[in-house]
Amino acid sequence: MIVPVVGLLAIVAVLWFIPVEAQLWIKSLHIFAVISWMAVLLYLPRLFVYHTEAGPKTPQSETFKVMERRLLRGIGTPSMIVTWAAGLWLAAKVFEFQGAWLHAKIAFVVVLTAMHMFLAASMRRFANDANTRSSRFWRIMNEVPAVLLVIIIVLVVVKPF
Repeated sequence: MIVPVVGLLAIVAVLWFIPVEAQLWIKSLHIFAVISWMAVLLYLPRLFVYHTEAGPKTPQSETFKVMERRLLRGIGTPSMIVTWAAGLWLAAKVFEFQGAWLHAKIAFVVVLTAMHMFLAASMRRFANDANTRSSRFWRIMNEVPAVLLVIIIVLVVVKPF
């Protein structure tokens, strides 16, 4: 948990010195990171469905453990960190943290981050063959990031308040 926080702070510190004229580059970075992060948040629960159905201590289970770890640590957590860093830069430098839509968006991104942490904890349970959740539960959890993404996109594009 401490490594992602330190990484986020380091990237924010570096980005802080980038002039506001780089807005389109930072926005592009933010969008790329969000897409990568969402791919992980949408795919990892689906892997958990298959992992649950494979059962513990099977050859398939061992394969899923590797896939889940690489997906989360190699793509998910770095993408989340860059999403937060670039997003905070945009919120501070471009929007000056103004607008209720922005505050609502940040709140929903906090929920996505909590989902990320829940999935990371679940991955560790799967790695220890200690999953207690059903495949039905993981199918439902697979929909949560999509719903949050729709809400966030509407807040950013429409700015309803």
